[in-house]
Amino acid sequence: MQDFSALDGAILVDKPAGPTSHDVVDAIRRKFGIKKVGHCGTLDPNATGLLIIVLGRGTKLSERLMGDDKVYEGTVKFGEATDSYDSDGELTGSLPVPPITLEQLNEEAAKFIGDIMQTPPMVSAIKKNGVPLYKLARKGIEVEREARLIHVYNFRFTEYAEPLGKFRVACTKGTYVRSLAHDMGRNLGCGAHLATLRRSTSGKFEVTDAKTLDEILQMTTAQLEQRVIPYLKLAVA
Repeated sequence: MQDFSALDGAILVDKPAGPTSHDVVDAIRRKFGIKKVGHCGTLDPNATGLLIIVLGRGTKLSERLMGDDKVYEGTVKFGEATDSYDSDGELTGSLPVPPITLEQLNEEAAKFIGDIMQTPPMVSAIKKNGVPLYKLARKGIEVEREARLIHVYNFRFTEYAEPLGKFRVACTKGTYVRSLAHDMGRNLGCGAHLATLRRSTSGKFEVTDAKTLDEILQMTTAQLEQRVIPYLKLAVA
């Protein structure tokens, strides 16, 4: 049987808005001097919430953990479309928002529930001929993207005060929530973009059990070890 160290496993981080997922990985690697550090599912820079960080031999489980279903909460701003489909992008259109109720909004959201073919946004890390799409987008180049099969288990708005709608969505890995926002705005004829996004769940793990990045970076190695979900427990999660 393999011997595992106290730093072979994973920690749950509540990512703040601003840094990339890779920035979080780098910060933890540098602070604790751990050679192998990775994450299980990218969050865009402005997105917050649960980021599973794998350490040491725990990195061997990253692909499996990345494949788990996710739950997100956030807000959609109707009436404004952007090139990235979120608030980071450049405004591409602005139109009046039609009169709409929360019930009508949920009727629209329900159309996305189930298996759907989703086309990734140009501003994404998906590669075309080895080049990330966002690099092409920065040069004003748009290329054809292959639609991908995803599954949305639930998509529901809980509040609406024009132009902002607050929602919760449960979906499979690889789902672009900002594409859901963009497509909804297109269907309503006024455009929309993802204003905020927070990941609350990934597989069996919840953001309520996570520590903020600042809290983790203030820990000693011994304190971090107490937060690590051990490799063997992770393997059966």
